[in-house]
Amino acid sequence: MNRKVSIIGAGNVGSSLALYLAEKDFADIVILDVVDGLPQGKALDISQSSPITDFNSQVSGTNDYKDTAGSDVVVITSGISRKPGMNRDELLEINAKIVSEVTHNSAKYSPDCIILVVTNPVDTMTYLAFKVSGFKPNRVMGLSGVLDGARLSCSIARKLRVPSGDVSTLVLGEHGKNMLIIPRLVTVRGEPITKLLPIETINQLIERTINGGAEIVSLLKTGSAFYAPAAAAARMIEAIIRDKKEVLPCAAYLQGEYGIEDTVIGVPVRLGKNGIEEIVELKLESDEKVALQDSARAVKQLIVSINLT
Repeated sequence: MNRKVSIIGAGNVGSSLALYLAEKDFADIVILDVVDGLPQGKALDISQSSPITDFNSQVSGTNDYKDTAGSDVVVITSGISRKPGMNRDELLEINAKIVSEVTHNSAKYSPDCIILVVTNPVDTMTYLAFKVSGFKPNRVMGLSGVLDGARLSCSIARKLRVPSGDVSTLVLGEHGKNMLIIPRLVTVRGEPITKLLPIETINQLIERTINGGAEIVSLLKTGSAFYAPAAAAARMIEAIIRDKKEVLPCAAYLQGEYGIEDTVIGVPVRLGKNGIEEIVELKLESDEKVALQDSARAVKQLIVSINLT
């Protein structure tokens, strides 16, 4: 029997993710949206590309959560996207209501699923989904470091004129202004970036990564990033469905790891068929650990502001 992935939200991220997943050909895909005809039309369009790109995954669209029943993974992309001048925190109140309802319905019809949250502000929305679903922490996670790391890798590869696959990055902390990038953990062909670029250049690349989403919003003017976020989510889903045991950074609920309690924050985890199968604790320097804890406190303030605890 084929595995099943349901994507809640047929916007740019959701539809791009559906296409990426279909082309990977390891699961059937359901796209759900409240707008009548939107998920059905996008699902049909994706399906009609199958003879061209040669995949057999079944892609369907629906407005009814019953059609998502029995999903292995549910991806929450629903919510409003950022507009120019808007930061992730300003999305909080509106998207909290949306994510709460989506999580409730998804958990009702797929009580054994793993939930992946993409909606921003993602750390806080992941915490909300964890609380609303009642699932164990390993079954609820958020998109963060895979996307942020890709943005940093792209910038470094272009700067050094090397293939992006030669660049290894690790982004921790909040998916937003308080993310933590540790230069000594960023390498190119195994060589620390600190030996390849001056610190001024490294800091510029880090700053661009932190503002990566805002930069795209300012260019698009009427929307936000969707290709790279969808690709990052697809990689996480593949690690889960195919039980790859791959270590990837994602937003995870911490229970004392890194000295952080009852907060969702970006850390490296091992992803497999059970979701988060291990939270990998890196040996951080004292100042790095403090910076990560400061990032977690910023997320905690958002959590407290909408009374999720």
